[in-house]
Amino acid sequence: MKPSASPSNMAGISLPTSYRPSIPTILLLLHLVFLSFPTAVLSIGINYGTLGNNLPPPAQVASFIKSRTTIDRVKIFDCNPDILRAFSGSGIPLVITVPNGDIPSLSRLSSATAWVAANVSPFYPATNISLIAVGNEILATGDRNLIVHLVPAMRSLFSALTAAGFPSIRVSTPHSLGILSASQPPSAGRFRFVYDRAIFSPMLDFHRRTKTPFLFNPYPYFGYTDETLNYALFKPNQGVYDPATQITYTNMFDAQMDAVFSAMNRLGYGDVEIAIGETGWPTAAEPGQAGVDPAAAASYVTNLIEHVSSGKGTPLIPNRKFETYIFALFNENLKPGPIAEQNWGLFQPDFTPVYESGVLLGGGKGRGAAKWCLAKSGTSMAALQENINYACSVVGVDCRPIQVGRECFQPNTIQAHASYAMNAYYQVIGGNDFNCDFNQTGIITTSDPSHGNCKFAA
Repeated sequence: MKPSASPSNMAGISLPTSYRPSIPTILLLLHLVFLSFPTAVLSIGINYGTLGNNLPPPAQVASFIKSRTTIDRVKIFDCNPDILRAFSGSGIPLVITVPNGDIPSLSRLSSATAWVAANVSPFYPATNISLIAVGNEILATGDRNLIVHLVPAMRSLFSALTAAGFPSIRVSTPHSLGILSASQPPSAGRFRFVYDRAIFSPMLDFHRRTKTPFLFNPYPYFGYTDETLNYALFKPNQGVYDPATQITYTNMFDAQMDAVFSAMNRLGYGDVEIAIGETGWPTAAEPGQAGVDPAAAASYVTNLIEHVSSGKGTPLIPNRKFETYIFALFNENLKPGPIAEQNWGLFQPDFTPVYESGVLLGGGKGRGAAKWCLAKSGTSMAALQENINYACSVVGVDCRPIQVGRECFQPNTIQAHASYAMNAYYQVIGGNDFNCDFNQTGIITTSDPSHGNCKFAA
């Protein structure tokens, strides 16, 4: 079921002469019409998790990513040999992960050398291993044995890779926002006391010397409230002001990135590159949780991909593109925890899109028979108008064909225009039956409603 819509959601449509919107609505329409133009498809990395009992075999996954998507790099949470073999010859850069429990032993060069011989040498360079992630969010575990051995393990692995003749394979470790003792405002960002000098200074020195990125996992999802939802989703909002820099932040992603940068800069390492190990938005959560549905995930992910690829950077890290890995490739039905944990995927296990993220080549919709979403007969004009407003506000939905003089303007009725807009939304957001609910005013059909030069997407 869609969230409630408002006149401010209207974009890229032409209204039938039989009804008259308010002047504010028309002004908003004229302002937002420019937002409905399709944006370029951009490349991005993906986290490929395997906690599911219904996931396709790695060879199919590698083929799908290479032939059907714009995903150009992949990160996995282990060093599964079946996955490494599946990506052999693909040319796709692969990030592999050292299990947390291996970190203490890998602080010894002999163990690191053996690990490289077992997990890298048999596959590289046929499989393009681009980076080894040493554990995952180790500071968040609170395990002192892992934490104190983390930087020594990174150093040993780098030395072992160099000795094996693999100096181009980078070494890093992913971090959550929990590494900071302060993150608001962004200019106040600082690492947790003691860890700043004991862990992060030597780690950042390692990254500087080896020219490898500091891996950060920004998750606005875990920081939003009902009041800051638009701020988290890259939607229009009042922004958050940082009095120290006099910068008004318009999205939470930039604020989290700049908080980490500020912490690094505070230690004298503002020149070290930051890469994004994980970020994403789930499509389902506990009943009643606002802001978790396919439309919200589409808003976050599509805007995020455009943002990190634009070269704009953030207010404190300008003119940068960020190496970024979206979480996650699939919904994973065996992940423990709340409902959201099983619902981060861009795709279902059969490769059907959960929502339109912009990563499918040609905008394909996956498998299944063609279906269309239309407005139910007898629906009130007010409800139909609300559906138009909402559908045409979603990133990627193109409502220009129902403008005056365009191919789908006739018949010039709100029923026909609503059907076009609702179907455009339905196809973009994932093509699931529930995407056509529209507060029970939508209906699925298998009969193509296209007419004349007016083509309804399928």
